Amino acid sequence: MRAGAIQLNATGDVDRNLERADRLVRDAAARGAELVVLPEKWTVLGTREQMRAGAQGLDGPAISWARDIAAELGIDLLAGSMLERVPGQAKASNTSVHVGPDGELQAVYRKIHLFDVEIEGTVYAESATEDPGSEIVVSELGGGVSMGMSICYDLRFPELYRILALRGAELLAVPSAFTLPTTRDHWEVLVRARAIENQCFVVAANQIGPHPGGMHSGGRSLIVDPWGLVLASAPDAETAIVADLDLQALRSIRERLPTLTQRRPETYAWDYALDPR
Repeated sequence: MRAGAIQLNATGDVDRNLERADRLVRDAAARGAELVVLPEKWTVLGTREQMRAGAQGLDGPAISWARDIAAELGIDLLAGSMLERVPGQAKASNTSVHVGPDGELQAVYRKIHLFDVEIEGTVYAESATEDPGSEIVVSELGGGVSMGMSICYDLRFPELYRILALRGAELLAVPSAFTLPTTRDHWEVLVRARAIENQCFVVAANQIGPHPGGMHSGGRSLIVDPWGLVLASAPDAETAIVADLDLQALRSIRERLPTLTQRRPETYAWDYALDPR
């Protein structure tokens, strides 16, 4: 199968972001992509006020567009992530939606790990406006390939990806808005590590450039194979990248280097009640 990753410079203008996403998704599909992954917060990425105003429900215009274009192009579309207004919930959720080639919703994943950190003097506090999810999600693509869903900061938590792999994921989707410093120093290392240790393809679509409110994303969107080899890497621009994923090669790697089946979970037991570190 062929996969595509979309690299965007999203702003606080929802209509502008959707127009650029539409153009780049069509570009990836025209180059044969059967799966297209958008980045984190592709619908709106700006000031806190812009983010709040741009939040939508799953019945809003962003997912309606995603359903329409997936059905029109006959592709699986991973609609990156968006700020989701959830009825009865004071804060938004950071939500990724998988739409199938028939335009139907296949899976919904809400970001488990929130980005509450300090990077080079800048404080990020997603928990101030977002609630974390609690469900690990594996979805199935139109061709029968299992896709593990995650978002951005999740990439730093290998436990999540190991569970996705053990639940059958052969491809890991990582829509992201990695900061410029962490993209520079950590991004490729982490993406390739998650691919190697879980013997999965990874499609990691990142934001690029400055956004209103002072954030700056680092780009370098990647498609990586289960051996850790980079199949496609984005230049420093809004763009779509595509690569062919050899599923037989994945299965061969898992047979020849069977780390997933050689695990010894009985030796890894951890009593969190006694030792919550």
